This record gives sequence, C-alpha cells and structure tokens, in this order.
Amino acid sequence: MNKLSQQSDKFRQLLDEVGSEVEDLKQEIRELKKDNAKLKAKLEEEHEKQTDIFSAITESERLALRQHVQGLISKIDHHLGVDS
Repeated sequence: MNKLSQQSDKFRQLLDEVGSEVEDLKQEIRELKKDNAKLKAKLEEEHEKQTDIFSAITESERLALRQHVQGLISKIDHHLGVDS
C-alpha cells in the first residue's frame, strides 16, 4: 500500500503543478488580450489620423501624378511589347 500511497501523492503533486501552469497560462492570456486591445485601439487611432495620398495633394498635383503614372505604364507596356 505504501507504493500506492506514494504514487497517489506524486499524482496529486503533478496535478497541482499542471493546475498552476494552467492558471499561469490563463493569466498570461488575459494580459495578452488586454495588450492586444490596447494595440488595436492605438492602430484605430492612427488609422483615423491618416489621410489618403489624393486628399493631401492639390488637383493639379493629382493630374500631374496621373500623367506620370500613365507615362510609366506606357513605358512598361512598350518594354513588354504590349500594344495598347
């Protein structure tokens, strides 16, 4: 019976260790969720501050940019041998 008692004690000890580890992991998950929520809020705040490139430039700058992009596309098409 002594061996059974030792095994039972060892089992309880290991079970307690597993329980402690589970509680530690649950606490870590709670902390990570809080950090994640803070980071999401910060990201949303930064996203709201952002403006797109076109709202930050004037109409004439937009037209010049569009013409420049179209010129680059034409050069790429020409280089690739695509007739447009």
